[in-house]
Amino acid sequence: MKKLLIICLALCTFSVFAQENLRASQANTSLKYRFSFPAIILGNIGKGGERTNTQHIEFHLKKELDAKNIIGVKFATWRLFQPMGIQWWDDLTNKIDSKTEFYPGYLREIGIGVSYQRMLWKGLFASVEVLPQYKTYLDLNNKKIANGFKLYTSYHVGYHFAFGKKKQFFIEPQFHCQNWMIDTNTPDAFKQLDNKWDSYFLFEPNLYLGIKF
Repeated sequence: MKKLLIICLALCTFSVFAQENLRASQANTSLKYRFSFPAIILGNIGKGGERTNTQHIEFHLKKELDAKNIIGVKFATWRLFQPMGIQWWDDLTNKIDSKTEFYPGYLREIGIGVSYQRMLWKGLFASVEVLPQYKTYLDLNNKKIANGFKLYTSYHVGYHFAFGKKKQFFIEPQFHCQNWMIDTNTPDAFKQLDNKWDSYFLFEPNLYLGIKF
């Protein structure tokens, strides 16, 4: 009788856990949309380091097609103070400190693009983003010099960590590489600096914060 009672209690306990896991799984699969942004934009709030403040704003809205495939829309804008193609091994940080490669003004870029993310194994993922950008060149007094167009493409590898009761919150540490093979109507003073460096940037680390709903 005692053994039967223990077995019944064990079965009841297992049943409760199974139902809880099923509810959690159903709640998790019902969260089909994702909103995220890179943590780096938090450092651009205010006027700190105004000459080198990229005024970066970026948001992603994604939809899960299934457990492996995710598509999205990306909005991004930033302000460049020197060429983006200066690599880490080109002494990038010292270039910023010395100001030797600074533009004679700024390059403001803004665009809306698309993304595709593929879950590879557990939280490991790879993604590609295509972002057409409208460019505005400004002098140091923020007066417009010229406009142009750039096609900015980036390739990402990272890991998705979900947490919270329904796994609705997440972070995605990642590395990405980007290129901009199409880049039009650059003023000569800016182009002379751009031509010294690459039309791509490799191994940029980033951390994205997000929520599912």
